[in-house]
Amino acid sequence: MEPSARPRKILVVDDEPFVLKVLVRQLTALGYEDVLSYEHAQDALAVLEREDHDVDVVFTDLQMPGMDGVEFLRQLVQRGYDGQVVLVSGEDARVLNSAEKLAYSRGLRVLGSLAKPATREQLQQRLHGAAPAMCASVPQDAYPPEALRNAIAAGQLVTCYQPQVAFATGEVTGVEALIGWQHPRDGLVPADRLLNGLQYYGVLNDLTRSMLPSTLEQARQWQHLGDDFRVGINLSMDDLAALDFPDFIVEAAARAQFPLSRLVLEINETRMTRDRLVSLDVLTRLRLKRISLLIDDFGTGQSSLAHLRDVPFDELKLDGSFVHGASRDASLNAIVKASLLLARQLNMRTIAQGIDDLEDWNVLRELSCEVAQGKFVGAPMSAEALPQWARTWAARYAALAR
Repeated sequence: MEPSARPRKILVVDDEPFVLKVLVRQLTALGYEDVLSYEHAQDALAVLEREDHDVDVVFTDLQMPGMDGVEFLRQLVQRGYDGQVVLVSGEDARVLNSAEKLAYSRGLRVLGSLAKPATREQLQQRLHGAAPAMCASVPQDAYPPEALRNAIAAGQLVTCYQPQVAFATGEVTGVEALIGWQHPRDGLVPADRLLNGLQYYGVLNDLTRSMLPSTLEQARQWQHLGDDFRVGINLSMDDLAALDFPDFIVEAAARAQFPLSRLVLEINETRMTRDRLVSLDVLTRLRLKRISLLIDDFGTGQSSLAHLRDVPFDELKLDGSFVHGASRDASLNAIVKASLLLARQLNMRTIAQGIDDLEDWNVLRELSCEVAQGKFVGAPMSAEALPQWARTWAARYAALAR
């Protein structure tokens, strides 16, 4: 069924009878006729244990006697529930946010959270786009290293490009090149699933070296899209462990006639090799060649500040988990402000990832972030689609600036 399809059956769990009745009445008024309601989490679990339960969305309170909402979510995972979840609670917003993150981390498909009392409009907003249960995603370790090596040799790797634009002027500033594996059985597998996998150590260097030359050649054709058009490329742990990697980059850029000063190498600290001296050797040499080094997903690791101290990064990308929703969440807003201030004091260019709506755009623009990347600007796309996107974006930005 298409993602816009309505859920078939909804289950609501809340220990307060009045709140439970109000939620059921609101959902029924919105046209959801098959709604189950329970005051006790154990009773709800008994329903979900049946193979034919057909429950697509679960609404649950967090503060419940006997079994609280966090334990209930854990039980959903243990029972293999593959539908969607909405948290509805009177708890503090930060507690709600923590519970939502925990549910995501456990693999549940979370539609969001709502503070009590939830309005009919808020319920509709959360349910908009909710779809019936789908098959679980392929486990991260489903592909043996040899399968990836064969995919590289067979030319099954593809590159998409996500555009980046300047907040202040709307000018196209570049793209991030995103590699995917066009798997013959599982469809497009994002490279994120592979770049952090220790089991692929020794294979990922082949991935970068096979894809980077064509990416640079493609990017050279887009120089007219912006005065300082840059291309960002994600590095793997293999790349950072290869002492000859800087020389490979220089040779590939020379063949593609792509300026090294417009190349941005994106490094996630989780991919730093266990031999920190080798990583520092590679990264320092790259910086000496006037290649930009970007610390990716800033704030999500345990040693981001130490890496800013030790590695000559000159660009910082805010992680989307902090950016999206910063207009509504005071904690996220404070983290974003502090990160941008730190970057400015270190003379680093700033990019906000996860600009998914107008509210995200407005708040990061007001905070003087330099570059935007996210669904609001443009989703990852093929090389052929980028010029047309650029024309469409120019018209959109003109309307935004009025």
